[in-house]
Amino acid sequence: MPALSPYIGDMNRFSISGSPSQSNGTTAPSVVQTRFGIGDVVKHRLFGFRGVVFDIDPQFANTDEWYEAIPEHARPAKDQPFYHLLAENAEGSYIAYVSQQNLVTDESDEPIDHPAIGGLFGAYQDGKYTLRPRYLQ
Repeated sequence: MPALSPYIGDMNRFSISGSPSQSNGTTAPSVVQTRFGIGDVVKHRLFGFRGVVFDIDPQFANTDEWYEAIPEHARPAKDQPFYHLLAENAEGSYIAYVSQQNLVTDESDEPIDHPAIGGLFGAYQDGKYTLRPRYLQ
């Protein structure tokens, strides 16, 4: 199972990335606002698959090879949050890595059918899963 980011425990919609500090030149965190939080059920705006957010990168953090495999006309900007999803479509379940610009809130009010959900999340209610207590460190 992938390691969860340290800010997951807050269950909020903010993440951290580095920026220069004004006082001493060291790197200080800056806040990057995200639209979705851990446990939110989302839908891909172009491809229609659904998923539940289980981790967030404040900006693109995958390989250049992965990024360059996306057709140039469809490549998302790297300087935005990217979400790790336990995803599902008509063919089955999988893990997806999706830019914020390509996600919308899922309005179906239906749970996600993914075999890993029970290990990370508990109850599903109001379009959101509750993270299991052992991950709220």
